[in-house]
Amino acid sequence: MITIGSALSDLERWHRLGATALDAYTAALRNLSQYAVEIDDSLTKTYREYLGTLAESVASGKPEAIEESRATLRGLLRDYRDRAAHFLAGLREDLASTARTLEEILDSLAQNDGDHETRLRATIKQLRELPPDAAAPVVQAVVLPAVDVIEDCLEKINAQHQITVAQFQAEIRMLHQRIDTLERSVTIDQMTALLNRAEMENRVRDASPPFCILMVKAQGFRLAESRYGVEVGAECVAAFAKRLRSGLPPGAEVGRWSYEEFLAILFASRAEVLPLARWATQSLSGSYACMRNGKAVHPQLQVSAGVLESGSDSPERILLRISEFLCGPTG
Repeated sequence: MITIGSALSDLERWHRLGATALDAYTAALRNLSQYAVEIDDSLTKTYREYLGTLAESVASGKPEAIEESRATLRGLLRDYRDRAAHFLAGLREDLASTARTLEEILDSLAQNDGDHETRLRATIKQLRELPPDAAAPVVQAVVLPAVDVIEDCLEKINAQHQITVAQFQAEIRMLHQRIDTLERSVTIDQMTALLNRAEMENRVRDASPPFCILMVKAQGFRLAESRYGVEVGAECVAAFAKRLRSGLPPGAEVGRWSYEEFLAILFASRAEVLPLARWATQSLSGSYACMRNGKAVHPQLQVSAGVLESGSDSPERILLRISEFLCGPTG
């Protein structure tokens, strides 16, 4: 028999557990903010502010705020990862460019200085070999001391050059090490990379039949961009592309045909590709979690798909059929 006292005791215990879990969750959010990896001042500052705002919202204990925080936190982490990856990729390219420039300078110094040094030393040798009776007073009083000074300066220049070369080499090694580190750190998800229309047209022309083309229309990107802004529209495209790529077999060539139209080249039979079209229509339609000013928003996409067999058609005929499907009304 459950007494009122034991029920109240259990209730108090569950209340304490809930309060402890809420405190732990709030502390975790604040720790994520405090210990965020410093990438760029403005980028990291904004990320920390958004996490701080989320922590305050969760600390209120409101069930709807806690429930909403799940999607918001996931979106914040994903957004920071993607922005950090983009920043690091740009930094890596800058470092690679600097390393190439240093190498070019080093090669130029080695070539030019080697030539100048050879000519200078040859001239010094000629001056030292002047006959003693050839304008002897001038040679003894002016020329030979000047030769000694030139030779001494040449030695010093050469020594300084060696130091400079060593510094350049050390700098290049450091840059290469930094580049290698950044390459390991960059986490850009290649699944979101899509070929453009020109590249896809070339792939269709180069593909050897038989093959099938999965054609996908995703309506909603323009609405997401107009309602939430350009950044949300771009994030929605990236999320859609990732879902699309993850559901296709390895080796599929996926491209963006136009703003809301996509296609994939698959070396498979129509019977094998038709289930993928059904999957795209059903699984890719719906809500996508994106971030806007630190808050999760959920633009909606309506997806339709079709399958085109290469058959005996010419590449130009296949491209025409693709355009007819993708530019026609949604089926």
